[in-house]
Formats: sequence, C-alpha cells, structure tokens
Amino acid sequence: MMTDAPHEFSDWIGRTETVHDGLSVEHARAAAAMFDDANVDVRVGAPLQPLWNWFYFLSTAQQSALDVDGHPKRGGFFPPIPFPRRMFAGSRLQFHRPLLIGAQAVREGVIRNVVQKSGRSGSLAFVTVGYRYLQNDVLCIEEEQDIVYRESGVRIEAPDAVPFVDAPSDAWTQTVTPDARLLFRFSALTFNAHRIHYDRTYAETEEGYPGLVVHGPLTAMLLCNLIRANTDRRVSAFSFRGLSPLFDLAPFRLVAQPTVSGIALEAQAADGSVGLTATATLE
Repeated sequence: MMTDAPHEFSDWIGRTETVHDGLSVEHARAAAAMFDDANVDVRVGAPLQPLWNWFYFLSTAQQSALDVDGHPKRGGFFPPIPFPRRMFAGSRLQFHRPLLIGAQAVREGVIRNVVQKSGRSGSLAFVTVGYRYLQNDVLCIEEEQDIVYRESGVRIEAPDAVPFVDAPSDAWTQTVTPDARLLFRFSALTFNAHRIHYDRTYAETEEGYPGLVVHGPLTAMLLCNLIRANTDRRVSAFSFRGLSPLFDLAPFRLVAQPTVSGIALEAQAADGSVGLTATATLE
C-alpha cells in the first residue's frame, strides 16, 4: 500500500538546495584512473562523461554530523526518515549538453515527493529528488533520483555462483570483479562514508549483508562506460533501477544490447539474477 508523505515529512516536499562546483580536472583524472581508462579526455574544457556529474556537487557534512552508518545525520535537505537502510535506488537523466571540466557549474535540487509503503518486506519510504545542472546559465542535465529508506529486514544470504548463460550475439559484455579497493576508491570520489561499501564487519553484523555492497551508481557508471567503449554515439538519456544488491564476493557481468530505440542494459549477479537494469538513448 502506498501512502502520501506522513505529516512530519510533508514539510520537506518543495525544499530546495543549490550547490556550486568548479568540476576540477583532478577529480576527473582520479575517476578515469579508478575506471582504468587511459583514453577518456579529462583536460580542462573537455566534456564531462555521462553520469560523472555524480562525482561532483558532493555533500560535505562535518565529521561530527555523521551518523553511525556513515551517512550524514537525518534532516537538512533530506527528510529525517528513521529507517536504517538507505539506497540510491534509481535515476532518470536527460543530457542536453555536456558539462565542461574545469568550469563553474550549479546544481539546483528540489524534494518532489515523499511516499511510504508497507508490505511483506516491512516499511519503506521513497524520496523523489529533482536536479538541474547548469553551466553559464545554460541547462545541461536534468535528473530525477529515487532514494529509498527501508527497515533492516532479514539477513541477505550470499549468492551461489553459477556460470553466466551465453549473451545474445549482438550484445556487448564485460565481466567485473569488484573488490574492496574499487569500492573504497568510489566511496572516496563521491565522499560517501556509508560503511556498507568498505567496512565488512559493519556491513555483515549491522546491516545483514553477506559482504561489501557494490554502489548502485558505480554499477550504472560501469554500464554507461560499456556503451562508450563500443560506440562513438553520444548518450542523450540514461535511466537505471536497482533491483537487488551486488556484492564483492564474486564477479558480476554487464550486458548491453542495442535495440530499435537505444540500448538495454543490465548487471547480472553471480547467481544469474539481475541486480540492476538500465536503458540508454543515443544520438
């Protein structure tokens, strides 16, 4: 059952924030190094790669303002929803023109909705956030994010690894072996202190995961990078939805298949299940 925002959170709908960022070339170089990509142009004035806007406009909460899970304490721009598990569950982006590295940019954010849901898996809350990214007063990117908060729930068991089935002959694929180094670097580049991504003891004992959790945005970026590695056409729209967490316990596979309208993508877990789906539109 879906319900509107409870009274104590309804005041957050319409709340706004504005963040400025210089889109430093050093940060772009660090991102390229993390992706092991020596070919991407990260010079001043070069176009920022699709989704790399997530490496900028970061929350810089004081250390004393962090909660036990590593996230900033509840309140402020986001409503103080009490459920312990917090996830970046999905996003829809339109790329009108690229942001340029090394130039000042602005991100305007607004809380569009807060919805609660209760079911077999317990209580959840969905926060929808809209963002506009501008450079020189020109709209470059529009984005809508889904942030999900949920109760602890039951412990998640480790997936049983099985061989990946053959991908379609026209699909682009890549196998990714996640490890603590990759997850730590991504956490550092996004200034994300959520401990499920680098603190194995916390992830297992406090949040009930079988290992370190791969960031949903990292998986989405890897899928977008797979497109760039196989075509020169520009990504004009991208959306993703997380279905279930991926872990550092075994490799996962990225699959991108061209369709009539664009590219259909998914990240397949070691047990053959789909952890994340995405779609991309190309120019």
